[in-house]
Amino acid sequence: MNDEAKSFYKSLTRVVWPMALQNLISAAVNSADIVMLGYVGQTAIAATSLAGNVAFILFMISTGLSSGLVMLCAQYWGKKDIDSIKTLLGIALRICCSVEIIVAIIAAVYPRILMLIFTSDPAMITEGCKYLRAVSLSYVCLSFAQMYQAGFKSIERVKIVTICSTTTLFLNIGLNATFIFGLFGVPKMGIVGVGIATSIARFIEMVFCFIYASFQKDVNFSLACIFRKNKVLTRDFFKYSMPAVGNELVWGAAFAMYSVIMGHLGEDIVAANSVVNTVRQLASVLCFGMAYGGAIVLGKNMGAGQLDVAERNASRLARVTILSGVFGCVLMICLYPVLPYIADLNETAAHYRNILLFINSYSVIGAATNTVLICGIFRAGGDSKFGFIADIINMWCISVPLGLLAAFVFKLPPLWVYFILYLDEFEKLPIVIHHYYKKGWLKNITR
Repeated sequence: MNDEAKSFYKSLTRVVWPMALQNLISAAVNSADIVMLGYVGQTAIAATSLAGNVAFILFMISTGLSSGLVMLCAQYWGKKDIDSIKTLLGIALRICCSVEIIVAIIAAVYPRILMLIFTSDPAMITEGCKYLRAVSLSYVCLSFAQMYQAGFKSIERVKIVTICSTTTLFLNIGLNATFIFGLFGVPKMGIVGVGIATSIARFIEMVFCFIYASFQKDVNFSLACIFRKNKVLTRDFFKYSMPAVGNELVWGAAFAMYSVIMGHLGEDIVAANSVVNTVRQLASVLCFGMAYGGAIVLGKNMGAGQLDVAERNASRLARVTILSGVFGCVLMICLYPVLPYIADLNETAAHYRNILLFINSYSVIGAATNTVLICGIFRAGGDSKFGFIADIINMWCISVPLGLLAAFVFKLPPLWVYFILYLDEFEKLPIVIHHYYKKGWLKNITR
């Protein structure tokens, strides 16, 4: 291994391990939620899974915006232009907070309209509405926290993001247990308690970000950044972040549509999917950490004008991320004996759960490959349009229509519908690999 490769892997490790640890703990919290909700009932698990799609879509919006923020800020960090980094954070905050405040108001005042998107089952709608009212405050807090954390990541303050998120997630577990089981004299709140716990934890996470930012001397991310304006940077932010937002929304909305399809196939498949998703998240933490962390390292190379180094490092990043996806696939299969202990499902749901595990295990490899190329390598050079277009064609012109036809026209069994939906990662893989070898993503996008 030459010095350049050693330097890359050292930088990648420094960025990736905190991010992977953060993803791991987040997945562990989701697993803990499922286990605890199992004591409330299968309907609570299914309702939380469907209602959680609202947060998932909002998370996709904020992820797209934060991706655009990191995309630009990582390159300006390589150029050491601090003023532009602070201005870009303010632009991202204004956009993200506006969207998430509106959705939070709808969730708090009229959550039924959101639940009707995902299911027509009266029991799941009733339980889901309770959860959405309780969790609505967390949407606003998340918007501030995620933008600040994206800013920290772009200037390589990754460890503090991990510490902040880890503390918040462990707090969430403790509060969930307290409110679900009625510990320390608190009344048992069931599914409402999960929503309240999430809102409290997200609020503390937001405050933590504000406090840490106030102590930074080299890059002072104060709330005053939200009032900073620059027409050129605003135009650049929209140019590079909006396709990323569109990409995340298209992808997230398609996955939400998968939930809509499954929500109309019955509670059993929804509950089984929510259990398997927790295992998939555990198995995916390393490859997703590499993909998103690697984008920061590559962006810094490109911003510093080292395009030849960035090209070689991109190849290294792709190889190690795909290998981590293979590792995740094997890990999921090895976790098969643990599934019955995550949640108590009825016989039909348990059967679905076992098959869904194997479908998701091979899907992880495709997801790792696409994520490192689209969200890692392409976005590091400002190429966010390709992923947006690819997912529109693949998910909305192929996967979703096939799923709808399979479920509601041909009326195939739920497992077959699920299998068809989860072929999506492999359908777009050939064009993604072709785009990588064209090297149109290799650019310095700073002013």
